[in-house]
Amino acid sequence: MASAPMITTYSMWSLFRNCRKAVEWRYVEQLVTLQRDRNLHFGSLIHECLQTWHQRRDLAEVLALIDRLCPNRLQDENQRRDWHLATAMMRAYSTRYAVEEFEVIALEKTFEGPIVNPATGAASRSFVLAGKVDGIVRLCGEYFVLEHKTASQIDSDYLEKLWTDFQITIYSYYIEQTMGIPITGILYNVLVKAKLQQGKGETEQEFQERRAELLAKSKTGRSTAKRRMPETDEEYQQRLVEKYTEPTMLHREMLYLSRDRFDILRAELWELTQAFLDARRRGVFYQNTAFCFNYQRPCPYFALCRSNGNPNLIDNFYERVAPNEELRVLPSETPAPVF
Repeated sequence: MASAPMITTYSMWSLFRNCRKAVEWRYVEQLVTLQRDRNLHFGSLIHECLQTWHQRRDLAEVLALIDRLCPNRLQDENQRRDWHLATAMMRAYSTRYAVEEFEVIALEKTFEGPIVNPATGAASRSFVLAGKVDGIVRLCGEYFVLEHKTASQIDSDYLEKLWTDFQITIYSYYIEQTMGIPITGILYNVLVKAKLQQGKGETEQEFQERRAELLAKSKTGRSTAKRRMPETDEEYQQRLVEKYTEPTMLHREMLYLSRDRFDILRAELWELTQAFLDARRRGVFYQNTAFCFNYQRPCPYFALCRSNGNPNLIDNFYERVAPNEELRVLPSETPAPVF
């Protein structure tokens, strides 16, 4: 009896394009690091907030959600930073987009469809593609995929790179196929992460050292310097609120899709499946060492590759987690509306 096709996602194929060895660690061996990337946590937090906002447009509910998702913010500096940033960000978002031009058709919409050989039209017996889009909206009678992104900054380079977004383009194709609606383009909803940091103040020792330096420079031998006290949560939140009044902190960008682009990406996806089957058959998932520090930090599997898969590293720094976590339904999610 033939086995069921492997459920694959954009995340897997994107990683396979960059480093086949990393795909083996994650999708074959099912390994993930015990220490997760904090940036991914904040991105997930904002996605949940935006889903809740676009479902019921109730800011109080969104702020309560942030409170629940940052339960240890009084003790955990990372959670406190996420809480402050998400709170200011969503307050600004609810003000900027108090009235929307589009109609929400679906939120957190999942899909699953065949990967088709473009030369023959036959579906792969080995793989299917699954995914989840942030939303589908209708604007002026046309349908767009709504894609939420958090960014460190928005400039011309960032906007130009949106054209290369393999994920959302191929997802648009599958939404067309599975829902039977024509997708005109993608509405990118970009929220910039403010770089402001909460002032920590200075210790008594730091103050005394600074005061001594000022006294040494003073002609009168006196100084009116006062110790810099830590910035309160209220003061920090107010600075963030003021930052998010800047127009550049929230941005919408429309990208129209080309039918030719669909054909190109479908062909590329099929080629990736054939390369994966070959690598799995021969047991050869080669490393791309040019990708080890692609994001100015080590790949999560850098230590494993460097040690040739040392079992002690696996036991102490990794855990086995089923792949395709992005498809799971979060506790706060309710069934998305569909037309």
